[in-house]
Amino acid sequence: MSYVDWIFALHLLTAATLVGGFVMTWIVVIALRTANVPDATLSLNRVAMVGAVVIVVGLLGTIALGIWTAILRPELRPWHGWAIAAIVLWAIAAAAVLRSFVEYAKPVAKARELIASGLTGPSDELTALNRTSTGLLLRGLASAAIVLIVIDMIYKPGA
Repeated sequence: MSYVDWIFALHLLTAATLVGGFVMTWIVVIALRTANVPDATLSLNRVAMVGAVVIVVGLLGTIALGIWTAILRPELRPWHGWAIAAIVLWAIAAAAVLRSFVEYAKPVAKARELIASGLTGPSDELTALNRTSTGLLLRGLASAAIVLIVIDMIYKPGA
C-alpha cells in the first residue's frame, strides 16, 4: 500500500468511527427519553461522553484526512463540486451535533443539582429535559447530514 492509500484508509476508518459514535449516542438518546431519576441520567451520560469523544475524533479525522486525500490523489480535488458539498454537509453535521451536546448537558446539570439537594426520586423537570425536542432535532439533522455525505462520497455527483 502506498502512502496515499494509507491516508485514504485512515479517512475511511475515521468515517466508520464517526458513524459508530453516532449509533452509540443515538442509543443513549433513546434510552434517555425514559430516564426520570438523576442516577439513570448520570449513568447514561457516562456512556454518552464516550460516544461524544468518538464523534469528535471522527469529525476531525474525516475532514482532515478527507481533504488530505483529495489533495494527494490526482483524480480528486477539494474544489470539485461533490467535495465542496461534502465539506458543507460536514460543517452542518459538526455544528448540529456540537449544539446537541449542549442540549443534552442540561439534564446532566439538573440531575447533579437534584442529587446535591438530596432528591433522588423521579423528577418531572428532569424527564422533560431528558426528552428535549431541540436536542433530538439537532441530532437528527447531524445524522441526516452524515448520511448525505456518505451518499455524496459514493456517487460523487458531477465528477
